[in-house]
Amino acid sequence: MGMLCAVTFSQNGQLHYADPGDLRPEVGEMVMLPTEQGAVAARVVWAAEYSSEDTDGFPKLVGMATEADLAATEQLRRIKARTLVASRRLIREHGLLMKVLSVDPQLAAGKTVIYYSSPETVDFRSLLRDLSATLGTRIELRQLAARDSVRVTGAIGSCGRDTCCSTFLKDFEPITLAMARDQDLPANPMRISGACGRLMCCLKYEHPLYQDFKATAPAIGEEVDSPAGPGKVVGHSVPGDSVVIKQAADGSRQVCPKASVCGSRKAYEERDLTPG
Repeated sequence: MGMLCAVTFSQNGQLHYADPGDLRPEVGEMVMLPTEQGAVAARVVWAAEYSSEDTDGFPKLVGMATEADLAATEQLRRIKARTLVASRRLIREHGLLMKVLSVDPQLAAGKTVIYYSSPETVDFRSLLRDLSATLGTRIELRQLAARDSVRVTGAIGSCGRDTCCSTFLKDFEPITLAMARDQDLPANPMRISGACGRLMCCLKYEHPLYQDFKATAPAIGEEVDSPAGPGKVVGHSVPGDSVVIKQAADGSRQVCPKASVCGSRKAYEERDLTPG
C-alpha cells in the first residue's frame, strides 16, 4: 500500500498518477512531475491518498512548483501557441489535407513534435523545410490514428462526460460487436461508436460481468424452479444478478435472484458437458 495523487498538464487533460513521496499537495496546487523531457509543472486534480493497489512504478513528484517553474511553463505555453499558429498557416499555404492536433516543443532535445491527422498519405517534405525555417528548430511530424486523435484533442462522449481516452484511459484494448451483443446492446455501429468513430472503449468495462453471468445463469427458455414456483426463464437482468421467470401456474412474470433459481438436472448436465 502507498499513496497516489493525480495531476494534469492542462485543464480537462489526461490524468497522470504519481507517488507524492513526502509531499501532501492539495487540489489545485502546482507540482513538478518527472517526464522523459525533464520535470514539468502539473496541477493536482486528486489530492494524495492511500491506495490499496501496488504503487510501485509510478513516477515520484520532484517537489512543489516554484515561481521559476511556473514562468518556464508559461514560456512553453507561448511557444506551443506560436508553433500551432505557424504550422496551421503553413499547411494552408501548401494546400495539404492535414489537421494539426497538438504540438510538443522539446526544448532540451532541440526539436518540436507536431501531431496531425490526415485521411490520406501526405508528402510533407516541403512543409517540413518551411516549418524548420520558420520556427528555427528541428521538426518531427507524427500522424495519429482516429482514437489517438481524440485522446490528444479531447471530446465529449455520448454519456455527456469527457471521453475516457482523453482523461484516464492509458491503453486501447480490442473492442468487438460481440461485446455489444453479449450486453444486449444494439449492434448498430452508429449507436455504440465513440467520438473517434470506433466502438466505444467503455463496452469493455462491464463485459466480464456479462460473461460470468451467462456462464452460470439458466438460459432463456429453460424450465426452472424458483421461490415463486416452476416456470420458464424469459429474460436476464445482469446488473441485478437476477432472472425473469414466466410462472407456469398463471403466466405472470417474476424477477428472482439468480442464486435462488434452480434449473433442471438435464439442462445443467447439457450445459456442463458443452465444450468451451
